[in-house]
Amino acid sequence: MLGIVGESGCGKSVTSLSIMKLIPSPPGKIARGEILFKGEDLAKASPKRMKQLRGKEISMIFQEPMTSLNPLFTIGNQLVEAIRNHNKINKKEARKKAIDLIKMVGIPRAEEVVNDYPHQLSGGMRQRIMIAMAMSCEPEVLIADEPTTALDVTIQAQILDLMKSLNEKQGTAILFITHDLGVVADICDRVVVMYAGKVVEEGTTRTILKDPKHPYTQGLIRSLPKLTEREQTLYSIPGTVPRPGSIEVGCRFADRCEFAFDACFVEDPELLQLNAGHTCRCLLYKEGEESVG
Repeated sequence: MLGIVGESGCGKSVTSLSIMKLIPSPPGKIARGEILFKGEDLAKASPKRMKQLRGKEISMIFQEPMTSLNPLFTIGNQLVEAIRNHNKINKKEARKKAIDLIKMVGIPRAEEVVNDYPHQLSGGMRQRIMIAMAMSCEPEVLIADEPTTALDVTIQAQILDLMKSLNEKQGTAILFITHDLGVVADICDRVVVMYAGKVVEEGTTRTILKDPKHPYTQGLIRSLPKLTEREQTLYSIPGTVPRPGSIEVGCRFADRCEFAFDACFVEDPELLQLNAGHTCRCLLYKEGEESVG
């Protein structure tokens, strides 16, 4: 399970939509780079090929389940359509599988819920239905774009437990997009930290949370409230995320960084390998070195 973290506007959702090629073109376009899935470059895949992959091998859970589910069709109809799009089975078999999926995601009275419309379900239940739909064809990769946003903490915990179960029991690789570092600490194996459209640090969850190197990652972690302090003023990174394309030279975080020096404003840092599995995009470090330069 890979977590992608960063504040609003850093490019997390755009990254996920780019993988699925769901960004309208124009205005969006892939300027350069690759999107590799099992050796295949999805950046060059045709619309027909992407239609075969979406839902079948790569699925996505969107942020808001109410807008992702069609209000005019029952839950059963929408699950059956998702199942039959990629499997050669009849409606009766697909309906049985739909009920099994509803049970799998922990919703009681599955035989009744399958006939309900989205507005008849709670937010947590609709999110579970979205997970069931995403898992209907047993994809190898599941992209979850802030699936616990706007849910109460009890439902959040249940959704996270469900995703951990899918990852462990079905072997589904999960790309988990969130701004909640607590969630990352709970379920993710590795973490990618994004800022202004670029990866600024990547490593194991333990490495990133215990020994962050990039000033932005350090700022994110400093902004978390501490349970041991009863009265505290929360730390806030000064400034705001720059508008996309507004910074053409230098490090994109330089204006907000307390460690910035002259070179930071004119030189675009590369993503450096600090040690095995830990990379950082910052001029304070050199390849293979973890000490501040």
